[in-house]
Amino acid sequence: MTNLTTIPIHYYLIFCSVLFSIGVFGVLIKRNVLVILMSIELMINSINLLLAAFSTYTNDPAGQIFVFFIMVVAAAEVAIGLAIVVLIYRTTHSIDINILNKLKW
Repeated sequence: MTNLTTIPIHYYLIFCSVLFSIGVFGVLIKRNVLVILMSIELMINSINLLLAAFSTYTNDPAGQIFVFFIMVVAAAEVAIGLAIVVLIYRTTHSIDINILNKLKW
C-alpha cells in the first residue's frame, strides 16, 4: 500500500483566491443579473472550499458544519434571487441591470 500525500494548504489558498477574484470581477464588470448571481455563487463556493480545506487541515469538523449552513443559505438566496429575476423579466422584458432604473417611481 502506498502512502498518499496530501495537497498543501497554500495550494487551496491560491486556488480559492483566484476563484473569489473571478467572482468579484464578474460582479463588478457584468450587467446581466444571472451572471452576477452566478458570480456571487462562485465567491460563496470558493469560501466553502477554503473552509472545508482548513477544517480538514486542522482536523476540526466545525468548518464543515459551517459549509453546510452556508450552502443552505446559498440555496435560499438562489431561490429568492431567481424569483426576483423572473419578476423583473416580466416587468421589463430584459434582465439588464441598467434597465432597472425604469422601475423607480
